[in-house]
Amino acid sequence: MANVTPIFKKGDKSDPGNYRPVCLTSQIGKVLEKILKQEIVLYLEDNKKISGSQHGFRNKRSCLTNLLDFSENVLRHADDKDPVDIFFLDLQKAFDKVPHNKLLLKVHNIGIRGKLLGWITDWLKGRKQRVVLEGDKSDWIEVCSGVPQGSVLGPILFIIYINDIDDKIMNKIWKFADDTKILGKVKTDNDREIIKNDIIKFMEWSEMWQMPFNVKKCKVMHIGNLNPKLEYEMKGEKIEVVEQETDLGIELNNQLKWDAQCRKSAKKGNQILGLIYRTFECKSKKIILSLYKSLVRPHLDYCIQVWRPYLQKDIDILEKVQKRATRMVEGLKGLSYKERLKRLNLTTLETRRIRADLIEVYKIFHGLEGLKVEDFFEVVQDSNTRGHKFKIYKRAFRTNFGKFSFGNRVTSDWNLLPAETVMAENILKFKNLVDHHLKQVGGSK
Repeated sequence: MANVTPIFKKGDKSDPGNYRPVCLTSQIGKVLEKILKQEIVLYLEDNKKISGSQHGFRNKRSCLTNLLDFSENVLRHADDKDPVDIFFLDLQKAFDKVPHNKLLLKVHNIGIRGKLLGWITDWLKGRKQRVVLEGDKSDWIEVCSGVPQGSVLGPILFIIYINDIDDKIMNKIWKFADDTKILGKVKTDNDREIIKNDIIKFMEWSEMWQMPFNVKKCKVMHIGNLNPKLEYEMKGEKIEVVEQETDLGIELNNQLKWDAQCRKSAKKGNQILGLIYRTFECKSKKIILSLYKSLVRPHLDYCIQVWRPYLQKDIDILEKVQKRATRMVEGLKGLSYKERLKRLNLTTLETRRIRADLIEVYKIFHGLEGLKVEDFFEVVQDSNTRGHKFKIYKRAFRTNFGKFSFGNRVTSDWNLLPAETVMAENILKFKNLVDHHLKQVGGSK
């Protein structure tokens, strides 16, 4: 029996459908769920039971790995002048719609059986919940479907349920829990037929497993000057065409530019700085620096390896946020920006972005991310190459999309690293060595 708290997502606040029902469940129950989850995840990962397209609730996978792999594919198509269509698909109330009997069938088919399957069956049975809002309580109601949101096991069971959604899909697909996107070329008649068939296969899967798509929230984005801009339908309804879409918190547009994301991040950072300025009377170095690092800078850093700006106007709009933050510190307002950074032991945001890129390359080469080296880099095979053994080629691209993609822009900075840095035994050691290296070479480019 669980109380449900409605958590607002987005859209019209007066529409109950725009709230996520999160259950407040027993802490002791969560401890037991965590023990079981660890064993289930170990089994699924060791036996490669989960599709590689799934980036949610998995070890070495995240929003960053999803977006990085996706953006690299999009940018390379753009550099090759291949018109592509990107579909952003929305499963309607996905976590709440999962039929228990079909979920248990999929859990069985993936290899989880015996007493553990029996335990999961009992765990799903006999559940009741009610909504509690500002002290008012609804009546209790039996829960006949869905995985409990707010539980530890719920997300794992959900990704098992939708694991086979891409089994028959020909184009590349990325999932983060129920957020699904598909990328397909539309250059030839054959390309267009394949992507239309993929949409039909999604619909067939949806009907078979009782997981309807919310067509009104499904979107398609046309990219490329030669894009035929086809119309697509689901359930007889046209899929909305968009020029810009928020994907896992990042603003993606059909021009493949990051200006909207830069403005969004800068706006959020400035809003929080304004709140800090109005709220805190004392603006000592310790307080402002702590608040800036914990509340403001994460918005400027979020998945920056995906949308790192290369145009000066976009670089400047982000740097102005940090400049404003450093001016707020008592006694530093009249100093130059360079001097303020020195006294606060900060680097420019551009240096910080170089550092983030290098850390991600290290993680990919050393297997700390669920991404393949060959999907991003072409490694120099010459054993006589001076420097370290992980040097990578700089590829020839025709457009800025390719030149400034993650896999290409990191080449020079990565190849300049000393061998001991690249071969550091752990990520913490690598970060320390990179910080020292960037300080030695002057940091900002």
